[in-house]
Amino acid sequence: MTKKRYDSFKELGRYAFIGAVSNSVGYLVYFLVTYIGIPPKIAMTTLYVVGATIGYIGNREFTFTYDGSFMGSGFRYLIAHFFGYLINLFILIIFVDYYMLQHQWVQAVAIFVVAGFLFIAFKFFVFPNVNLSTVSRK
Repeated sequence: MTKKRYDSFKELGRYAFIGAVSNSVGYLVYFLVTYIGIPPKIAMTTLYVVGATIGYIGNREFTFTYDGSFMGSGFRYLIAHFFGYLINLFILIIFVDYYMLQHQWVQAVAIFVVAGFLFIAFKFFVFPNVNLSTVSRK
């Protein structure tokens, strides 16, 4: 196994660990607040914003050990999460509003769909591992 592939598996493992912990807690809170009557889309929106904010530091420092621009990666992180949020919202609209499935199960699946999208977006767009010494300057 090449070093680059091994590093990608390590990143995926760290991302999965951070995601498992934060999404388990987030889903429990989602389940509880919807149980007491908060509408599912409002609960998802609020928890998405809180989770994304906390996740930035964990993913920047621990998962991808990114040492590039804080502002640049922060802006790209917002863009990635904007699209992740839209994916999550569309999943809820389609499967809860249109197909009338239970929102608890739909949200549980949506967590994994969005997490997969975000890992790819974080790895290649938000926290790219670019060695500037190997990039040719023309």
